[in-house]
Amino acid sequence: MNVSKPRPESASTVFGPTVNISRRAFLRRCSTVAALTGLPLWFVERQQLLAAESDAKPAPASANDKPGIALIGCGGMGSWDGQNAGTHGNIIAVCDVDSTHSAAVAAKYRELGHKPEIYSDFRRVLERKDVQVVVNSTPDHWHTLINIAAAKAKKDIYAQKPLTLTVDEGRHVIKAVRENGVVLQTGTQQRSMQRFRLACELVRNNRLGKLQQAKVWLPAGLRAGPFEASPAPDSLNWDFWQGQTPAVSYVKERCHANFRFWYEYSGGTMTDWGAHHNDIAYWAIGQVAPTKVASKRLAEPIPGGYNAYPEYEVDYTYADGTGLHIATTRDDSIYGEHVNKAGQPNGIRFEGTDGWIWVNRDEIKASDPELLRKPLPENAVRLYASKDHMVNFMDCVRSRALPICDVETGHRSATMCHLGAISLRTGRNLTWDYTAEQFTGEHAAEANKYLAREMRKPYDYSFVA
Repeated sequence: MNVSKPRPESASTVFGPTVNISRRAFLRRCSTVAALTGLPLWFVERQQLLAAESDAKPAPASANDKPGIALIGCGGMGSWDGQNAGTHGNIIAVCDVDSTHSAAVAAKYRELGHKPEIYSDFRRVLERKDVQVVVNSTPDHWHTLINIAAAKAKKDIYAQKPLTLTVDEGRHVIKAVRENGVVLQTGTQQRSMQRFRLACELVRNNRLGKLQQAKVWLPAGLRAGPFEASPAPDSLNWDFWQGQTPAVSYVKERCHANFRFWYEYSGGTMTDWGAHHNDIAYWAIGQVAPTKVASKRLAEPIPGGYNAYPEYEVDYTYADGTGLHIATTRDDSIYGEHVNKAGQPNGIRFEGTDGWIWVNRDEIKASDPELLRKPLPENAVRLYASKDHMVNFMDCVRSRALPICDVETGHRSATMCHLGAISLRTGRNLTWDYTAEQFTGEHAAEANKYLAREMRKPYDYSFVA
């Protein structure tokens, strides 16, 4: 089950590289893109002109123009990430603690012309001098240690979201990335999708007047159980898969795609799809972090089953009074279960004093179409423009510039999701000091216990020292 595989953004890919054409042909092409995507014509024209400028600049010469790539984590998302990265380099290593996954992915990549070697321990992969880029597509509880190890080995990293399992882990990852001068791109690929950037730029430029509230709808999590333990498959190193988390008997519903519904390994849909949609809300609001977080549990986990809260509401408040409301829907076709009884799709709605804008991966619309059709002025606030998340990463591998979702941005985005999960787990309304990265005031001691987790040996920071 590949719950976060991005859909292609046709606005930037329909016509391929921009070529030298007449003004009439250019406008005709832009009109076609606008009709296909629902993006306003002025925005499409601007994107095509930026693309033309970018294509006209020769890529800087670098030993990393065709880097050696290692894929660590060969499940559904990893398979897609690796294939995407492989169009920009040579996949020379694949690694997974489940040999069936690594063997299947290696066979697939060999058919595409790559010659990967298979590994079961990521540390052996990082010893290879011919690996310049690491794609980390493991479950959430392995993100941090692998990212730190890759940074220490001077490898550039495409890191699946959320960046970390806890808030505290984020500071460790930032330190490793900065000290070793590597490029890290967090895999929140919606930042490279044109609809989302358009919505965020409009909000940032007060197209809605004063932003009062953003509303995010996420899929509800799975609610099932109790589950029975069974012997782990011979192909799986279950102890290694569990890593830093407490050792338990193998339960197939804990492993692989369903890890995201267990707090031991993830944060439920709050940190899964929330890492995408909450990130876009964070980008549009433009403030470092909220100061208040409150939550409401709408459904309880079944004892002995998935333990992440499946249905919930979370409310954030920022220092200037802007609100962010997050709620789960029953539209769980993404997870293969449930029916959306309310007819509410997943996405983001920005509400201001002068109207609203709705955006998700399928569409962008507004309370008044003119809110989208009217061009922004030349002096408008412009956000980082990326037409493709992996391309942006690979460009930065060559140029050594910061990617669109650098490690610090990925940390702030993940932290926002962690705050909501902590409020749900404690059942408390909490106050957040983002400069100290600590809860303060009432219930702070209880909540601060969730900012870090004890790591089971040997899978602690010494494992990648």
